[in-house]
Amino acid sequence: MGGMSDSPAPLADPHTVFDTTEGRRSVVVLGSTGSIGTQAIDLVLRNPDRFRVTALSAAGGRVGLLAEQARRLRVDAVAVADEGALPALREALAGQYGSEPQPEILAGPGAAAELAASPCHTVLNGITGSIGLGPTLAALEAGRTLALANKESLIVGGPLVKAAAKPGQIIPVDSEHAALFQALAAGARADVRKLVVTASGGPFRGRSREQLAHVTPEDALAHPTWAMGPVITVNSATLVNKGLEVIEAHLLYDIPFDRIEVVVHPQSYVHSMVEFTDGSTLAQATPPDMRGPIAVGLGWPGRVPDAAPAFDWSTASTWEFFPLDDEAFPSVALARHVGELGGTAPAVFNAANEVCVEAFLSGRLPFNAIMDTVTEVVAAHGSPAQHAQGTSLTVADVLEADAWARARARETAAKYSGGAVGDDAAQPAEARA
Repeated sequence: MGGMSDSPAPLADPHTVFDTTEGRRSVVVLGSTGSIGTQAIDLVLRNPDRFRVTALSAAGGRVGLLAEQARRLRVDAVAVADEGALPALREALAGQYGSEPQPEILAGPGAAAELAASPCHTVLNGITGSIGLGPTLAALEAGRTLALANKESLIVGGPLVKAAAKPGQIIPVDSEHAALFQALAAGARADVRKLVVTASGGPFRGRSREQLAHVTPEDALAHPTWAMGPVITVNSATLVNKGLEVIEAHLLYDIPFDRIEVVVHPQSYVHSMVEFTDGSTLAQATPPDMRGPIAVGLGWPGRVPDAAPAFDWSTASTWEFFPLDDEAFPSVALARHVGELGGTAPAVFNAANEVCVEAFLSGRLPFNAIMDTVTEVVAAHGSPAQHAQGTSLTVADVLEADAWARARARETAAKYSGGAVGDDAAQPAEARA
């Protein structure tokens, strides 16, 4: 099997640096009160000579934390997506700042995108859900380096993101894609044979479909190796997260789907691997901690010393690898299918899943019915020949497909849930965080 010399240039390329400006980097953190955002802020506070945060955005559910972050970082601006949270944010800022000058405040669904376009070196998009697409495009169009943790914006708007991005402008922050990014730096693109994306297997590794029929949200949220938000944790339990990462790997590195493999690695020490044409496989490994990938996103091509813990090689450990069980976890195969369809199909897959995950977390949908519902919605959507596809894809196409998929998923899920799946599941998860 040969290399990738005939493929187009990749969207994410470790050999290409977009902004070579030296010195202290200014950073905008989107989704600052979430898992990625709080860990990024920890990294910044420990490296004040390397980074300065200029602006923060959040959904609006944790305004006290947002105000505390703003004061500690001395940011220029803060934003909340929920305009209803504005009075509480003003009160929280007043409590933090007292008589000191406060940062500029923005609110509304377009506030994060406005901050993404503000003057800075790097935008860290740590928003969860497809609502991250607007800020992703805004950052790229404004010429910022984009540290991308919001995989959904690439999934649902792949052609739009690829059209907006310049060489080297995107640095992936997902642990798997940061791992691939670093491993790819070790060789020429022409010598890459395949990408191997690792999966922890989630809390239900080794269980059959029958054994998964009655698992609870509490069971699904008990991830064995990672501490993440509830939606991402459930996506890890269904392996939808891994399916999205396969699509993301294809879009970031322009590697065909048949050269992207998923392997289960329960310890989550090896975050992904690259196999080269000479038979060598390079693995990127660290203890499970997102501050390492975040440091790659903010500091590349430099390294941030002590960004995350390293291994203690004096202690014995066992690293295991297992094949993926496609019968119990059909999400990866379905994701490959929608990735190959392209167009609005990935947006439909993602939106239907977001609705179903929220229904599951609220106790209105059985675990196995998440993927049963998503599969039916994807089938009902049809092929991209019936919809926008390729470079003709527009933001309006994505939003229309997203809305259709959410409505269809609520309708389809009702037959599995024994009752209506309400409109509270229609909004992306980050908007309710």
